[in-house]
Amino acid sequence: MREGGIIMEWEDGKLRCRWANPRNMRYVHYHDKEWGVPVYDDGKLFEMLVLESFQAGLTWECVLNKRDYFRKAFDNFDLEKVCGYDEARMAELRENPDIIRNKLKIQAAVTNAKVIREIQKEYGSFSDYIWHWTEGKTVYETGMSCSPL
Repeated sequence: MREGGIIMEWEDGKLRCRWANPRNMRYVHYHDKEWGVPVYDDGKLFEMLVLESFQAGLTWECVLNKRDYFRKAFDNFDLEKVCGYDEARMAELRENPDIIRNKLKIQAAVTNAKVIREIQKEYGSFSDYIWHWTEGKTVYETGMSCSPL
C-alpha cells in the first residue's frame, strides 16, 4: 500500500480513505459502496440512525461488524415494529449477546422510531425531512476527511 495523507492506494489499485481497515471486508465494502452515497429510503435512514446511535463511544467498525445481528434483533429495522417495542421486548434486546446491549441506546432506538413516524406524518417521509435542511443538495465534509470516492 502506498500511503500519502488521507487517502491510500491499496494493493488492488483502488484509492481508499486511511480509516478503512483493509483486513475487514465488511469495512471495505462499506467504504466502497455505502459511505458518502446519498440515501433517500426511510428504512435505510432509520437503520443508519440506529446504528450511528449505538456507535457513540465505540468505533464504527465495531458496529458495522454487528450490523447483521442488529438487523435481526431489530426486525430488519421495520419502523412500525420497532415503534411497538414494549419493556419486555427491550429487555430481550438487553440480553442479546450479539448486539450492543446498552439500555439507553436501545430505548433511544424505540424513541427515535416513534419520532420518525411523527416526522413522516408531517413531511411525507423522513427522507424529505432530512433533505429539506440542505434543499436536496449533498453536503460533503472537507478538510481533514477524505471525500467519497
